[in-house]
Amino acid sequence: MCNNTASINLSNNHVMHSRSKHIEIKHHFIRDYVQRGTFELMFINTEEQLADIFTKPLPEDRFISLRLSLGLEPITDQ
Repeated sequence: MCNNTASINLSNNHVMHSRSKHIEIKHHFIRDYVQRGTFELMFINTEEQLADIFTKPLPEDRFISLRLSLGLEPITDQ
């Protein structure tokens, strides 16, 4: 799931544009798998992006919310 519609559109587009030549190898890897039908990129709102817990520093309330969304137990003081 991705919260960047431009990335999703570029991955689904079968035509390479001259403007996209600078894109990293990982994009080409993902695009190949999308074209083969191995996986599909879907849009997800930033507020629902669970990967943020692994990639960004977050305010405490957002961190707790994402932990619960992942099915992790709440942090308790012992």
